[in-house]
Amino acid sequence: MRSCRRPRRPGRGAAELSVYTPVSQAELAAWLRGYSVGTLEALEPIPAGIENTNYFVTTTQGRYVLTLFERLPAAELPFYLDLMAHLARHGIPCPAPIADLADAYLGELNGKPAALVTRLPGRSVEQPGPHECAELGALLARMHLAGRSYGAYLENPRGPRWWRAAARDLQPVLPEAQRRRIDEELAFQAGQRFPDLPRGPVHADLFRDNALFVDGRLSGVIDFYFAGVDCLLYDVAVCANDWCLVDPRSDRRLAPARVRAFLAAYHSLRPFGAAERTAWPVMLRAAALRFWLSRLHDLHLPRPGELVHAHDPAHFGELLAQRAAEAPPWLEAP
Repeated sequence: MRSCRRPRRPGRGAAELSVYTPVSQAELAAWLRGYSVGTLEALEPIPAGIENTNYFVTTTQGRYVLTLFERLPAAELPFYLDLMAHLARHGIPCPAPIADLADAYLGELNGKPAALVTRLPGRSVEQPGPHECAELGALLARMHLAGRSYGAYLENPRGPRWWRAAARDLQPVLPEAQRRRIDEELAFQAGQRFPDLPRGPVHADLFRDNALFVDGRLSGVIDFYFAGVDCLLYDVAVCANDWCLVDPRSDRRLAPARVRAFLAAYHSLRPFGAAERTAWPVMLRAAALRFWLSRLHDLHLPRPGELVHAHDPAHFGELLAQRAAEAPPWLEAP
């Protein structure tokens, strides 16, 4: 889900519409009669999603985002919606699910599970500097702290078990060099054990286009539909691999000033432990592997859809190679 149109940029693919399940004005107007949100005024497809169908919805009482869940298991959806509601109650600027007249967050529209959430203000930042990275670090730490009191449990759905399944699915369609590189990284990750790392609910997809800014302040975090329970450091690594690159188009090393600002702001609220510093290079590789596999899967094993696009996987393949060749050090704040 998105609250603004996002620009084209490398690493996430060209911005096109992804609408798997069309919804007409009449269909939505009828569905909204089950909510106390007023009458429908406008409906607009949201660009660039690849997992779900999303629309901006404007009613006489407010602005919302409608999400139709295309392939997430129905049993997992309450975890995501209840997590957003929990975080919103704790002051985290994230979409708050709207309950229907039966007091349920999750409904059904055109044969798909569907949810309505608040639409947040702001726009994503294409080229974040140290200031924006510090804003992100502080909010991510607040989100992790707030998540400690969230009682539901869902193991990261795109964690190591999914990596292995995706790799098996991709075996017949990938060139030998890519298959070998994936197998090598899976073997490396299988040999890493960090049982003492702090764990809890993680966003797991907090890229630049999932954070919104207003006047230099981070105004919202969106798209929680890859969330799950994992090492908190994994969430930090996902962010660093997207927000802190020297140049996403040509230089995938971490930019020291942005990394320091990001980690220092996070550390000021939830201090990192020695085990997290040790695990940092491994988590950066794990985060790169996860998104390389998902991009490859979307490209080579697509599902039917209307106006669908897939992100270019090459960015994350190259990023993983860089992380494996040169383990990034932990960068303390000066």
